[in-house]
Amino acid sequence: MRSRRITRTLTAALATALAALLGATIPAVAGQRADPLRESVDGLVRAGFPAVVAYARDGTRQRRLSAGTADTATGEPATVWHRFRIASNTKAFTATVLLQLVGEGKLSLVDTVHELLPGVLRGNGYRPGRITLRQLLNHTSGVYDPASTPEFFAPYLEHGDRGHVIPPREVVRRAGAHGPAFAPGERTGYSNTNYLLAGMIIERVTGNDVVTEIRDRILWPLGLHRTTFPVNDPRIAGPHLHGYDLAGEDLTVFSPSYDWTAGAMISTVDDLARFQRALLNGELLEPEQQRLLESGGEGYGLGVEIVRLPCGQDRPVIAVGGTGGGPGYTSIALSTADGKRQLVLAATVFDLAVDVGGEAGRQPWPVSPMAPVLAALCG
Repeated sequence: MRSRRITRTLTAALATALAALLGATIPAVAGQRADPLRESVDGLVRAGFPAVVAYARDGTRQRRLSAGTADTATGEPATVWHRFRIASNTKAFTATVLLQLVGEGKLSLVDTVHELLPGVLRGNGYRPGRITLRQLLNHTSGVYDPASTPEFFAPYLEHGDRGHVIPPREVVRRAGAHGPAFAPGERTGYSNTNYLLAGMIIERVTGNDVVTEIRDRILWPLGLHRTTFPVNDPRIAGPHLHGYDLAGEDLTVFSPSYDWTAGAMISTVDDLARFQRALLNGELLEPEQQRLLESGGEGYGLGVEIVRLPCGQDRPVIAVGGTGGGPGYTSIALSTADGKRQLVLAATVFDLAVDVGGEAGRQPWPVSPMAPVLAALCG
């Protein structure tokens, strides 16, 4: 998951990270060039992230970097092969399946929630006949996000029941009971509920569970063997990074049930990078759906974010991909629009209580995690 506040905070953090990166004095060994990416990854660990792992590509040159410890209790070193929760980077997988179904003629982006999920969202000011699939994917639907409040996470954070299950349909029910955040198409408003509805649409149209559809359409064809999609299991199988809040409490064990097709998946930096390359290079979608993927200019496309990186006044760089923040983990997966450069990064602090609490001036990380993005993508 990731809240609207985190979307804004990550974007604003780019400028701060750039200033820090450009103002840093990076020591270089005699006869060697300084390495801003290496220094920025190490710098995040020095600033308080227990672990940072990254995959970077510049043309055909690939790099893998790791720093810190995967588990502060044992001191196990972090490696790029460790799994982590990718949070809202899950949304790109969900959107890809839906766009594939559009390409197959089984759906249209102008189909409405009323047509696709009759009776699921109604009353309390909702007009499901005006909410389209496109609006769900680009966050212009106005559907309320219950997972943006401290009350929603009380069972996990206040009562300590990290295995507590909140099914996606219950999240949608609460969204319906609350009423819309705004009228469909009125503006953009990030809502995880949009992608829960998207997952429900996949299941209704295909007759299969969404985990199977993502596996058969994306994970197996691309060989993403370290990527999984748990539904209720609060644990991460296999070697993995542990995730923490700002106080150092381990949040690794945490039910992903409420996040489902909005943010429940687990991956590695290499797997996530492979998926993103395939998606942006046109390996997964037909040409028309590929064009639609990044439609809409800066902001939200259909499952991807489009951001302008502040790489200098005379040369802004457009990046495409996603960011994610969920209990214990921050993930970033961005490529330059021309496809030449790419960075996938995981950092093991995301303070969920701070995020949903909305306290002025507080961020859910020790420092902005964006400096490596600028080091890798600005060139």
